[in-house]
Amino acid sequence: MSDGSRTVNDVKTFLKSSRDVNLQQMMKFYDQWAETYEQDSVLMDYRAPHHTAGFLNANFSGSREEVLVLDVACGSGWVAKLMAELGFRKFVGVDGSKGMLEQAAKTGLYQDLRLALLGTEPLPAQTDAFDVVMIVGALRDTFVPVSVVRELCYAAKPGGYVCMSRVDPKSESGAKYKVCLEKELQLMEDEGLWTHVISQEMDRYMMDVYYDDQYLYGTMYLYRKALN
Repeated sequence: MSDGSRTVNDVKTFLKSSRDVNLQQMMKFYDQWAETYEQDSVLMDYRAPHHTAGFLNANFSGSREEVLVLDVACGSGWVAKLMAELGFRKFVGVDGSKGMLEQAAKTGLYQDLRLALLGTEPLPAQTDAFDVVMIVGALRDTFVPVSVVRELCYAAKPGGYVCMSRVDPKSESGAKYKVCLEKELQLMEDEGLWTHVISQEMDRYMMDVYYDDQYLYGTMYLYRKALN
């Protein structure tokens, strides 16, 4: 169903079908979803791409036209399109779904697009190469393991930014993921890998798939990689 007759309930039913699948099955699900991903996400009032692009832009210092952005879990290229509207011009994308990368290629914004299943394969990015590293929406249980955060940091240039957003699923595993993630973020700061710039809550991340008229919450983080 890819026309305008698709409803919120249609999308919720579709998303529920991906529950309790493994990572490989999840990527096949995203392959199937790629063509209607953005329109469905709008129906679900998914605000993380807009919020996170604006969050980075408000706290970024530097020439937006010149910086190289690594868009991790880039999906259809939605975040890159929003960042391009803010003046960012150079993007490299990484995603685990071939279907999503095909949609991202249609934007014409990416200098390169790379297929990788994060957590099971190394992040395909050169160390110390990117002025900005973005990951929006994928930092959650069953998606991207907490260990990938270090790879994001390694990919950034010294002094570069790492911008992340995370949803708070209403589940025990989601709560555990949040605790583990924030413990790792602090540990990396204690180790001198980066410094915390700012964090900000999102009170309406997206509609809750399982509960009518309720929204999920989320958090955005911005770190700056150490110079040495």
